[in-house]
Amino acid sequence: MSTESQRQPVPPISLSLPKPVAPPRFRQPKKNIPQTIEERTAILHAVRNYVAEFCPTPPVPLAELGEHADRLVQRIGCAAIYRDYVGVLINNELWREQLAAVPFERRLLLMPKCLRLESKCPAPFDEFGLLCKQCGQCSIQDLQNEAERLGYAVLVAEGSAIVMSLIQTGQIEAIVGISCLSVLERSFPYMEAAAIPGVAVPLLQDDCIDTTVDLDWVWDYIHLTADDATRRLDLGTLRSEVDSWFSSESLTALIGPAEGETERIAREWLTRAGKRWRPFLAVAAWRALAGPNAILPDDLKRAAIAVECFHKASLIHDDIEDGDATRYGEKTLHEEHGIPVALNIGDLLIGEGYRLLGACEISAEQRAAMMLVAAEGQRELSRGQGAELVWARQPDVLTSLQVLDIFKKKTAPAFEVALRVGALFAGVETHDEVRDVLHAYSEALGIAYQIRDDLADLGQTADTSDIAGLRPSLLLATAHERAECEHRKITSALWSRTSTAGITKVEQLYRDLGAVERCTDLLERYKEQAIQSLRELENPSLKGLLRRVLGKIFNDTEIKGWCKEFEAKNLLGIAANETALEKTPEPRVLSTV
Repeated sequence: MSTESQRQPVPPISLSLPKPVAPPRFRQPKKNIPQTIEERTAILHAVRNYVAEFCPTPPVPLAELGEHADRLVQRIGCAAIYRDYVGVLINNELWREQLAAVPFERRLLLMPKCLRLESKCPAPFDEFGLLCKQCGQCSIQDLQNEAERLGYAVLVAEGSAIVMSLIQTGQIEAIVGISCLSVLERSFPYMEAAAIPGVAVPLLQDDCIDTTVDLDWVWDYIHLTADDATRRLDLGTLRSEVDSWFSSESLTALIGPAEGETERIAREWLTRAGKRWRPFLAVAAWRALAGPNAILPDDLKRAAIAVECFHKASLIHDDIEDGDATRYGEKTLHEEHGIPVALNIGDLLIGEGYRLLGACEISAEQRAAMMLVAAEGQRELSRGQGAELVWARQPDVLTSLQVLDIFKKKTAPAFEVALRVGALFAGVETHDEVRDVLHAYSEALGIAYQIRDDLADLGQTADTSDIAGLRPSLLLATAHERAECEHRKITSALWSRTSTAGITKVEQLYRDLGAVERCTDLLERYKEQAIQSLRELENPSLKGLLRRVLGKIFNDTEIKGWCKEFEAKNLLGIAANETALEKTPEPRVLSTV
């Protein structure tokens, strides 16, 4: 019998690609702006803690705002050149709650025209500013469409005269603005004088061409509403709390002591490193639906631990099936204890997960629904892993859609189980609207998460590399679809597991064929699809929290290794900025924030 006749028929793919979104752009921030999103986010959290502690009432006199900025800069030890930036963030936080109380239809979104890609932008101007042509090449289109859908008035223009005239009409009661620090000096005095609630997300550059901004911050402010009871929730603190439940001491307190060597190994595996996004998602969904002041019940903690039990069991089985030797920088469980022991630990963790769900003191209907959700997720995950294992027996070329379908089946179910367990525990998930949204959100989130892992895999060691492990990846599928001649021979050999090309050569091939850029584009599309899936969700707390969770997941860990050229440039840029800092005189705090 021929090899072709032995091949399994390819199941139909119901997946379709999301519409394109504006491609992400990276430019080094100006020297008076913190250089990384991690640093900027840390300063934002410090600002929010500071304002919560001192509770200044807006509008704050300019001299007093300067004192607050100076005090916070000294408290957190950041560079003095960032004081203007800190002052803007403090002013934003002072107005945040007032902004939340203003209906969307009484707000203005003010964007600068320099956010566009100037060399390609087809949009004309009139007396009010840019008339976006919806070409999709920059973020202006998406921000404008979403803001107008909510009810905002939107202007793509600069100039304090326009802002002042709109304020004087009495139709605008709050402003969300994007601008460079220098323009803020001219535009926002009018808001201060009129005591108009307003926040301004600073541009990362001030050269008035192809500028960039922290888009997640803009989205958060656009959607900020008093109806969202979770808007003040610190996701970082919540995640740290969830992570604390996985110490040996906490696990013993919550689910009882380990009995025997098998349980001891299983508990030790549960405590090992990991991002713990799945138990975090379960708790986040519950928090959004139960309310920010509800006390976390121990049974919810056990349900979250159950979700992690299912996930850690799947990792054990995956490592055995894929032949991986390391995870979390240590030996995999089967390398450390042998395959029979590892298989048994995985089975024990699945049983432990169901035991913890079944023991929750909630209604019988809730328990039954959670057990069913977990079983359905386990079934779908096994289908996705099974599709990859069947492929591995007779490896052949997979299309991008086929790889994405495997991602959907392998990764999305675990996210959906986590979210639905949290919603069911809160007694809300039985609503069709919530269930359908969580399914669509999880599917897009799971695919985006796996694409991010594919990109993060570049530059990694042989133990963790998809190339070394000869696993199907979206990068390989994309590269093969674009390859010709000699390049096609290399990608075909990679698919058939007969390649002798080294990891570095293959990664360079991915870059040369544009596979990295294509996968980055798909990552942004699926992140946007996750956001769009929330549109029909009527619960503002769940909607707002899930939107922020997305930003937390994808901004929490920097993707490294995919483009060493840019990494080198970034390091040079940071070094140059540090040199400039030493030569730059201390700036004044914004006199007119």
